[in-house]
Amino acid sequence: MQFKSRAVRLIATLAAVLVPLALSNSATAAEWPERPITIVIGFGVGGSADRTTRAVASFLPEEIGQPILTVNRQGAGGQLAASYVLGAPDDGYTLLGTALSPYLGTSILVGGAQYEMEDFAFINAQWTDWDLIAVNKDSPFKTLPELIKAIEAEPKKHSVSLVFGSSGHLTTLLLLDEFGIPRENLNLVNYDSGAAARSAVAGGQVTFTILGAEGSEGVRDFIRPLAVVREDANEMWDAPPINEALAPTGVRIPVVLGSMRGLVAPATFKQKHPERFDKLVAAYKAVLDRKDVQKYLARSGVGGEWLGPEKTTKQVMEMYAVFEKYKDLLKQ
Repeated sequence: MQFKSRAVRLIATLAAVLVPLALSNSATAAEWPERPITIVIGFGVGGSADRTTRAVASFLPEEIGQPILTVNRQGAGGQLAASYVLGAPDDGYTLLGTALSPYLGTSILVGGAQYEMEDFAFINAQWTDWDLIAVNKDSPFKTLPELIKAIEAEPKKHSVSLVFGSSGHLTTLLLLDEFGIPRENLNLVNYDSGAAARSAVAGGQVTFTILGAEGSEGVRDFIRPLAVVREDANEMWDAPPINEALAPTGVRIPVVLGSMRGLVAPATFKQKHPERFDKLVAAYKAVLDRKDVQKYLARSGVGGEWLGPEKTTKQVMEMYAVFEKYKDLLKQ
């Protein structure tokens, strides 16, 4: 009887400690967020990642219950922002708005980043683009083979605007490699955002660019498309798929998927606060489920797809494997 009495007292003591703790944790999950959330944008103002993040941030407060602050920390192909977010407290109050692929991956493969892909919890790839190869509207080049021939015949005369580590960067290197053109023949001009790189070709500062096709809508009147980096044509731009454009040369190159823009959190946030992560995911999905939001995104030229964490992670890691295969080209 004495042993049983002690056991009863022990159970009662544990219950007195654990039940309030469980209730406290539940209350914390329900209350979060209790203050504004900051989304750090990895690229410059006006670029596709910036516009995607700001568009969502303008509606997310209605679903999450707190203001959303946006801050641009551009540089090193998104690496500065990613490092900053990983260095902040992993409580869900500091998130990353960026091009989930390929920049996070290339910053690891060739950019010397001190993080790994596993350090991130991918929430959603909202806008996946495909690339456009374009010259200024007044350029003498009418076809992609003409442009490539000129790069080969006139070393150092021509230039391309790029964001380092982008799909357009890799496609440029693949073209040079497949045609046996020395890297030194072409001036690679790197920018911290797609907006700046597009402005360079629209303003005639560079010969051509390879950047997201949907994101290039804003400079449509100032450029001429030579090819789309796709397996098939698309009505958005009157240009042939890249390998169709290259058919007269007998050369084919791998088709590299364009940028995937969306929202990311530190993996430790998801591990330590799964209930907060789930609440954030649900709020983000609720935003994209709204018809008024989709109309706004369409008018703004911003994608609005919901993949969710699982599908997003799968696609990001698949593209990471592609860039890992060709990382030696990017390192040269």
